[in-house]
Amino acid sequence: MKIQQSQTVEQPTRVMIIDDHEIVRRGIAEIVDRTVGMEVVAEAGTVEDAVRRAELVCPDVVLVDLQMPDGTGIDVMKQLREVSPDSLAIVLTSFDDDDALAESLQAGAKAYVLKTVRGAEITDVIRAVVGGRVLLDERTVTRRRAGSEDPTANLTPAERKVLNLIGDGLSNREIGEKLGVAEKTVKNHITSLLAKMGLQRRTQVAAWVASQRSAAWRHQS
Repeated sequence: MKIQQSQTVEQPTRVMIIDDHEIVRRGIAEIVDRTVGMEVVAEAGTVEDAVRRAELVCPDVVLVDLQMPDGTGIDVMKQLREVSPDSLAIVLTSFDDDDALAESLQAGAKAYVLKTVRGAEITDVIRAVVGGRVLLDERTVTRRRAGSEDPTANLTPAERKVLNLIGDGLSNREIGEKLGVAEKTVKNHITSLLAKMGLQRRTQVAAWVASQRSAAWRHQS
């Protein structure tokens, strides 16, 4: 005698990863595949491959970087509207840039998350987006709520010097020697500038400085 199985078996969330760096794709794929209720169904490293594969597998969620060798993640999201309209796009990028954010949201992104996010938080974002939420990176929200285009607007001259030296890759001790102040003073400056900029970690400061020293995100190599 056969026992009828329940017909309400929950299907896993099908995820596609689009990034031109294979090592990044592999790292994200491992995190997603280890998560109960999720599976990676496709990967792509170019706009062309992304659109072609998305049309074939119709993923529930697409994790997409903004920079691609043959275009941008914006191009991917715009074309997904035609080939896989039900796919939910999450931008996972290193660009903390208001223009990139605005274009991403306009193209249909349901979340904009920086690559400084912890691995486990990626799956939390996926769940939230599948659940109908629209998410922005915490520090991006903090800056935008402040209504300021320049998150360094309230920094003191000393804090600005520390900010730039962090961007140069100097340690706290080296910054202290450069400025002629104690290392503890440098740490105090960093604590203050982090709070004013809406950041949490020193590495985020370095990433922000690097992004500001580069050209606009679309033109970076």
